Amino acid sequence: MPNRELYDIEYKQFRDFLELQCGIVLGENKQYLVKSRLAPLMQRFAVGSLSELVQKTLNPLERQLRIEVIDAMTTNETLWFRDTYPFELLKKMIFPELEKNSRNIKIWSAASSSGQEPYSIAMSLLEYQQLRPSAYNLNATILGTDISKTMLEHCQRGEYDGLALARGLSPERRSRFFTDSGKGLMQLKPEVKKNVSFRHLNLLDNYSLLGKFDIIFCRNVLIYFSTDVKAKIIAKLSQSLNPRGFLILGASESLSSINSEFEMIRCNPGIIYRKKT
Repeated sequence: MPNRELYDIEYKQFRDFLELQCGIVLGENKQYLVKSRLAPLMQRFAVGSLSELVQKTLNPLERQLRIEVIDAMTTNETLWFRDTYPFELLKKMIFPELEKNSRNIKIWSAASSSGQEPYSIAMSLLEYQQLRPSAYNLNATILGTDISKTMLEHCQRGEYDGLALARGLSPERRSRFFTDSGKGLMQLKPEVKKNVSFRHLNLLDNYSLLGKFDIIFCRNVLIYFSTDVKAKIIAKLSQSLNPRGFLILGASESLSSINSEFEMIRCNPGIIYRKKT
């Protein structure tokens, strides 16, 4: 039976590796998380112990192993229309305001995971256009990025099983936006997928090639970073926003004392941020 023990010195080495590669900070006592996430890779890479897997991961030549280890450690839980209010704000406040100034909107989902967030944004736009016929000329391009290439492949397929669909998606939306793929999965309709694209991105990297956005979703991601890394990411997100663009964070995340380039807008419910001119 494979040995899943991980000694303190190896755990520290792995923590340092993960923070350096993708900015994620593991706590002092998260060995259990490392064990549960990495154990499935032991058989795949033919190693007899978790210690050996970690040591191989530290080797820069083990490129494929490193990719899959980072995938395993950064794959986070997600659901459709998470927290509800950001997507309601899109329809009630943000889309109407942006529509006044432009027919073309750029939106970035900065940690798209398995695709529920960017596709929820696309569905919100379609619902907004249905309620407001004058908005049918409103064109939105939605970019989803993630560090996990496995998740990005899942996003691009746009296929989800019943368990994934049950997490936050109403029967009405399921009926409207999905079709049966005939293989036990539901497939997103072309009208949802057509304006959504995906690409690989590490939030520690440069974003300048992505261009400028009117709305950035960066939700439930910053909580995994150190204060210094968080501040650097927020600064880069600010540079990627057009003046008066919107930044939407997770319900438990805040910009307080991190960055002064944003004004906080209190909504009912929720808080969003707007880049100052």
